[in-house]
Amino acid sequence: MGADSKVHRLGVIGPLGETLTLNSLPPADTKRWIIRRKAEVVAAIRGGLLTSEEACARYRLSSDELESWQRAVDVAGMPGLRVTRTQHYRDLYEKQSRLGLLD
Repeated sequence: MGADSKVHRLGVIGPLGETLTLNSLPPADTKRWIIRRKAEVVAAIRGGLLTSEEACARYRLSSDELESWQRAVDVAGMPGLRVTRTQHYRDLYEKQSRLGLLD
């Protein structure tokens, strides 16, 4: 395999303990991003089911938006993905980053 080949896993464990596959991920035309769907996409990327670039293309997301989901999960778990809490967790992440608490 060349350096550019992509090897994907067939399934990964999702945020609620279920097995996720490409077919069980949220539909590509998802418009309403509830917490669980965001967490499933983050888990799929982290588990090697798809790449960040593939997720952005599949769901028409900006890389910044996807990165914000990943940061929210890192800082606060699934509750960090709540739209109403996004700014709070973003501020918390930036403060932790400034203090050197994140590596």
